[in-house]
Amino acid sequence: MLNELFKDVDHRMTMSIEHAKHEFSGLRSSRASVTLVENIKVSYYGNPTPLNQVANLSVPEPRMIVIQPWEKSLTAEIEKAILTADLGLNPANDGVMIRIPIPALTDERRQELIRHLHKLAEDGRVGIRNVRRDANDQIKKAEKEHDISEDNSKRAVSNIQEMTDKYIKQIDDAVKAKEDDIMTV
Repeated sequence: MLNELFKDVDHRMTMSIEHAKHEFSGLRSSRASVTLVENIKVSYYGNPTPLNQVANLSVPEPRMIVIQPWEKSLTAEIEKAILTADLGLNPANDGVMIRIPIPALTDERRQELIRHLHKLAEDGRVGIRNVRRDANDQIKKAEKEHDISEDNSKRAVSNIQEMTDKYIKQIDDAVKAKEDDIMTV
């Protein structure tokens, strides 16, 4: 019973880490990355559709994102979606493709991005803590129903806490790496 619980906790915490890292990748740094724009919703025949499902995205230069819509009629819609996404990007539409130059970040914008990064990181930590709470509740319930001994219960709670600490450290490491990336000129 406990081995299955540990596997489930490990899986759920890993998923929390992956989600947090994916959220971090959407934050702008001084380098171009398609992750900045790939999930922007574009109206495609009346349905909000992620940009990466209606166009080819590429980074031909370190400070340039190029978007080639699969249908030329979408260029204006894509440009509008990028502007309303409030990423601080100014797309250039030539009728066939959209080029997005990535300007250098101002100090104020960097601080704003870091504040947002810390909020996303805290959301990830909360997710991990929620997994810990659920696991601890299951352990206490099993102990109350005499499925496991008090010693095994204490050991299991300790193991869950060690896993929690390990995963929260991974989030902290990812935050530090992204902070360095944002602050790099």
